Amino acid sequence: MKKNLYTQRQRILLDLLRETRKEAGLRQDDVAERLGRPQSFVSKYESGERRLDILELYDICKAMGLTLNDFVEKLQAILLKNKY
Repeated sequence: MKKNLYTQRQRILLDLLRETRKEAGLRQDDVAERLGRPQSFVSKYESGERRLDILELYDICKAMGLTLNDFVEKLQAILLKNKY
């Protein structure tokens, strides 16, 4: 897979995480508190400094009030729209 494509898809994921958090009316420290993690954890994954595994993504979605399935459906729709 080309790095350019990978980078673009990763950016879409990170943007969706941030937008979803904001739409839920949450700050980074709100999500961090719900996860029992420091605010820097949220900052690092939103900036791309830290990658997430599927179980962390599950917990993050739950902390933001949605299911992993709902989040993945949103992500998939965006990726398909952008032909990724």
